Amino acid sequence: MSANDFAVVHDMPLPYLLSLPVKSGEAAAPFPVFIFLHGYEEGPPMELRDGITAHGPLRPGSSPLATSEFIVAAPQLPARGDLWRFEAEAVRDIVHQMHTRYGGDFQRTYLSGFSFGGNGVFDIALRLPDLWAALWPVDPTRVPESDPGLPVWLSSGDASRPRSRQFIARLQLEEPHTPSQQRVYADEGLDHVGTATSAYRNDGIYRWLLSQHRKE
Repeated sequence: MSANDFAVVHDMPLPYLLSLPVKSGEAAAPFPVFIFLHGYEEGPPMELRDGITAHGPLRPGSSPLATSEFIVAAPQLPARGDLWRFEAEAVRDIVHQMHTRYGGDFQRTYLSGFSFGGNGVFDIALRLPDLWAALWPVDPTRVPESDPGLPVWLSSGDASRPRSRQFIARLQLEEPHTPSQQRVYADEGLDHVGTATSAYRNDGIYRWLLSQHRKE
Protein backbone atom coordinates (compact mmCIF):
# COMPACT_ATOMS: atom_id res chain seq x y z
CA MET A 1 0.00 0.00 0.00
CA SER A 2 1.34 3.44 -0.89
CA ALA A 3 0.95 6.73 0.95
CA ASN A 4 -1.58 7.80 -1.69
CA ASP A 5 -3.91 5.03 -0.52
CA PHE A 6 -4.39 6.78 2.84
CA ALA A 7 -6.81 9.62 3.50
CA VAL A 8 -5.81 12.92 5.10
CA VAL A 9 -8.41 14.09 7.62
CA HIS A 10 -8.48 17.79 8.50
CA ASP A 11 -11.71 18.18 10.49
CA MET A 12 -10.11 17.62 13.90
CA PRO A 13 -7.84 19.69 16.18
CA LEU A 14 -4.92 17.63 14.84
CA PRO A 15 -4.90 16.57 11.18
CA TYR A 16 -4.23 12.87 10.71
CA LEU A 17 -3.55 10.20 8.13
CA LEU A 18 -6.19 7.46 8.08
CA SER A 19 -5.95 3.87 6.86
CA LEU A 20 -9.06 1.66 6.82
CA PRO A 21 -8.91 -2.11 6.30
CA VAL A 22 -10.05 -3.13 2.83
CA LYS A 23 -12.53 -5.51 4.41
CA SER A 24 -14.02 -2.71 6.54
CA GLY A 25 -17.06 -2.54 4.27
CA GLU A 26 -18.06 -6.07 5.22
CA ALA A 27 -20.46 -6.81 8.07
CA ALA A 28 -17.98 -7.82 10.75
CA ALA A 29 -17.00 -7.29 14.33
CA PRO A 30 -15.51 -3.89 15.21
CA PHE A 31 -11.98 -3.36 13.94
CA PRO A 32 -9.00 -2.83 16.24
CA VAL A 33 -7.75 0.76 16.35
CA PHE A 34 -4.07 1.67 16.10
CA ILE A 35 -3.04 5.25 16.94
CA PHE A 36 0.51 6.19 15.86
CA LEU A 37 2.47 9.19 17.17
CA HIS A 38 5.37 10.45 15.03
CA GLY A 39 8.80 11.65 16.13
CA TYR A 40 10.64 14.97 15.89
CA GLU A 41 11.66 15.14 12.24
CA GLU A 42 8.24 14.02 10.99
CA GLY A 43 6.53 17.18 12.25
CA PRO A 44 6.06 20.43 10.31
CA PRO A 45 7.27 21.76 8.00
CA MET A 46 7.32 18.21 6.60
CA GLU A 47 4.08 17.55 4.74
CA LEU A 48 1.74 15.34 6.78
CA ARG A 49 1.59 12.40 4.39
CA ASP A 50 5.39 12.33 4.00
CA GLY A 51 5.98 12.72 7.72
CA ILE A 52 3.57 10.03 8.85
CA THR A 53 4.84 7.46 6.35
CA ALA A 54 8.54 8.06 7.09
CA HIS A 55 8.38 5.59 9.99
CA GLY A 56 5.70 3.56 11.71
CA PRO A 57 2.88 1.27 10.62
CA LEU A 58 2.08 3.18 7.41
CA ARG A 59 5.66 3.26 6.15
CA PRO A 60 6.19 1.22 2.96
CA GLY A 61 7.67 -2.12 4.00
CA SER A 62 5.99 -2.22 7.41
CA SER A 63 3.96 -5.28 8.31
CA PRO A 64 0.89 -5.69 6.09
CA LEU A 65 -1.04 -6.58 9.24
CA ALA A 66 -1.09 -2.87 10.12
CA THR A 67 -3.35 -1.99 7.21
CA SER A 68 -5.21 -5.31 6.85
CA GLU A 69 -6.19 -5.82 10.49
CA PHE A 70 -6.36 -2.34 12.05
CA ILE A 71 -7.92 1.04 11.55
CA VAL A 72 -4.82 3.24 11.71
CA ALA A 73 -4.96 6.94 12.58
CA ALA A 74 -1.71 8.92 12.72
CA PRO A 75 -1.96 12.61 13.69
CA GLN A 76 0.66 15.28 13.11
CA LEU A 77 1.68 17.85 15.71
CA PRO A 78 1.42 21.56 14.85
CA ALA A 79 5.14 22.03 15.60
CA ARG A 80 8.24 19.90 16.13
CA GLY A 81 9.23 18.88 19.64
CA ASP A 82 8.57 16.57 22.57
CA LEU A 83 5.03 17.92 22.71
CA TRP A 84 2.57 15.04 22.59
CA ARG A 85 1.73 15.49 26.30
CA PHE A 86 -0.04 18.73 25.36
CA GLU A 87 -2.23 16.97 22.79
CA ALA A 88 -3.86 14.26 24.92
CA GLU A 89 -7.35 15.65 24.44
CA ALA A 90 -6.86 15.97 20.69
CA VAL A 91 -5.75 12.33 20.53
CA ARG A 92 -8.76 11.34 22.62
CA ASP A 93 -11.02 13.09 20.10
CA ILE A 94 -9.43 11.11 17.26
CA VAL A 95 -9.95 7.86 19.15
CA HIS A 96 -13.60 8.80 19.69
CA GLN A 97 -13.96 9.41 15.96
CA MET A 98 -12.39 6.02 15.19
CA HIS A 99 -15.00 4.37 17.41
CA THR A 100 -18.08 6.31 16.34
CA ARG A 101 -17.46 7.04 12.66
CA TYR A 102 -15.37 4.07 11.54
CA GLY A 103 -16.56 1.24 13.76
CA GLY A 104 -13.41 0.90 15.84
CA ASP A 105 -13.29 -1.55 18.73
CA PHE A 106 -13.45 0.07 22.19
CA GLN A 107 -11.83 -2.99 23.71
CA ARG A 108 -8.94 -3.21 21.24
CA THR A 109 -7.53 0.28 20.85
CA TYR A 110 -3.73 0.61 20.92
CA LEU A 111 -1.26 3.47 21.20
CA SER A 112 2.17 3.39 19.59
CA GLY A 113 4.81 5.98 18.76
CA PHE A 114 8.42 6.36 17.68
CA SER A 115 11.10 8.46 19.42
CA PHE A 116 9.36 11.59 20.79
CA GLY A 117 6.18 9.79 19.80
CA GLY A 118 7.25 6.97 22.12
CA ASN A 119 7.49 9.54 24.89
CA GLY A 120 4.00 10.63 23.91
CA VAL A 121 2.71 7.08 24.29
CA PHE A 122 3.56 7.18 27.98
CA ASP A 123 2.53 10.80 28.50
CA ILE A 124 -0.90 10.31 26.96
CA ALA A 125 -1.49 6.90 28.54
CA LEU A 126 -0.79 8.37 31.98
CA ARG A 127 -3.40 11.06 31.34
CA LEU A 128 -5.94 8.84 29.56
CA PRO A 129 -5.34 5.27 30.77
CA ASP A 130 -8.90 4.07 30.15
CA LEU A 131 -8.63 4.40 26.36
CA TRP A 132 -5.99 1.77 25.68
CA ALA A 133 -5.72 -2.01 25.61
CA ALA A 134 -1.92 -1.90 25.23
CA LEU A 135 1.00 0.43 24.56
CA TRP A 136 3.84 0.03 22.05
CA PRO A 137 6.55 2.70 22.48
CA VAL A 138 9.39 2.40 19.96
CA ASP A 139 12.74 3.77 21.14
CA PRO A 140 11.44 6.58 23.39
CA THR A 141 14.01 9.10 24.56
CA ARG A 142 12.99 9.30 28.24
CA VAL A 143 11.62 7.10 30.99
CA PRO A 144 7.94 7.68 31.88
CA GLU A 145 7.05 9.53 35.06
CA SER A 146 5.30 6.44 36.40
CA ASP A 147 3.86 3.09 35.37
CA PRO A 148 0.66 3.56 33.31
CA GLY A 149 -0.63 0.19 34.50
CA LEU A 150 -1.21 -1.21 31.00
CA PRO A 151 0.37 -3.96 28.88
CA VAL A 152 3.57 -2.57 27.31
CA TRP A 153 5.85 -3.77 24.52
CA LEU A 154 8.94 -1.55 24.48
CA SER A 155 11.04 -1.78 21.30
CA SER A 156 14.41 -0.40 22.40
CA GLY A 157 17.20 1.14 20.33
CA ASP A 158 19.90 3.80 20.56
CA ALA A 159 17.72 6.36 22.34
CA SER A 160 16.27 4.17 25.09
CA ARG A 161 19.08 1.62 25.47
CA PRO A 162 21.24 3.79 27.81
CA ARG A 163 18.23 3.94 30.17
CA SER A 164 17.28 0.28 29.82
CA ARG A 165 17.58 -0.45 33.54
CA GLN A 166 15.29 2.43 34.40
CA PHE A 167 12.70 1.41 31.80
CA ILE A 168 12.80 -2.21 32.94
CA ALA A 169 12.53 -1.36 36.62
CA ARG A 170 9.80 1.25 36.30
CA LEU A 171 7.62 -0.82 33.96
CA GLN A 172 8.52 -4.32 35.21
CA LEU A 173 9.58 -5.39 31.73
CA GLU A 174 11.06 -8.72 30.66
CA GLU A 175 12.60 -10.01 27.47
CA PRO A 176 10.02 -11.73 25.25
CA HIS A 177 9.70 -15.42 26.04
CA THR A 178 5.98 -16.30 26.04
CA PRO A 179 3.12 -15.05 23.84
CA SER A 180 0.98 -14.31 26.89
CA GLN A 181 3.31 -11.95 28.76
CA GLN A 182 2.13 -8.37 29.13
CA ARG A 183 5.36 -6.47 29.84
CA VAL A 184 8.05 -6.86 27.18
CA TYR A 185 11.48 -5.29 26.65
CA ALA A 186 12.88 -6.12 23.19
CA ASP A 187 16.22 -4.87 21.86
CA GLU A 188 17.73 -6.08 18.59
CA GLY A 189 20.86 -3.93 19.00
CA LEU A 190 19.85 -1.59 16.18
CA ASP A 191 20.21 2.17 15.85
CA HIS A 192 17.33 4.59 16.32
CA VAL A 193 15.83 4.46 12.82
CA GLY A 194 16.73 0.79 12.36
CA THR A 195 14.79 -0.04 15.51
CA ALA A 196 11.66 1.64 14.12
CA THR A 197 12.01 -0.05 10.74
CA SER A 198 12.44 -3.49 12.27
CA ALA A 199 9.76 -3.06 14.92
CA TYR A 200 6.99 -1.90 12.62
CA ARG A 201 7.59 -4.69 10.13
CA ASN A 202 7.45 -7.35 12.86
CA ASP A 203 4.20 -9.30 12.46
CA GLY A 204 4.60 -10.80 15.91
CA ILE A 205 4.21 -7.49 17.75
CA TYR A 206 0.97 -6.69 15.91
CA ARG A 207 -0.31 -10.14 16.84
CA TRP A 208 0.69 -9.45 20.45
CA LEU A 209 -1.33 -6.23 20.35
CA LEU A 210 -4.35 -8.07 19.01
CA SER A 211 -4.19 -10.46 21.95
CA GLN A 212 -4.58 -7.57 24.42
CA HIS A 213 -8.07 -6.39 25.35
CA ARG A 214 -9.03 -3.43 27.48
CA LYS A 215 -10.26 -4.32 30.93
CA GLU A 216 -13.67 -3.01 31.95
